[in-house]
Amino acid sequence: MPKMKTHSGAKKRVKVTGSGKLSHRQAGKRHLNEHKATTRTRRLSADKMLEGADAKKMRKLLGKMKGR
Repeated sequence: MPKMKTHSGAKKRVKVTGSGKLSHRQAGKRHLNEHKATTRTRRLSADKMLEGADAKKMRKLLGKMKGR
């Protein structure tokens, strides 16, 4: 059976931490930031962790089913 390929879109957006959690960037800070409050843009700068069903789906796309 051939090797499973990693989903190229998923690997660009998600990083697996040392403990096995999935880290991703918060949406809403790419553009049109001038009118957004500084506190809001600062809050959006922090990385978030994927939870639950989203994490399970992303693990499958990345080919990392260990550490469920």
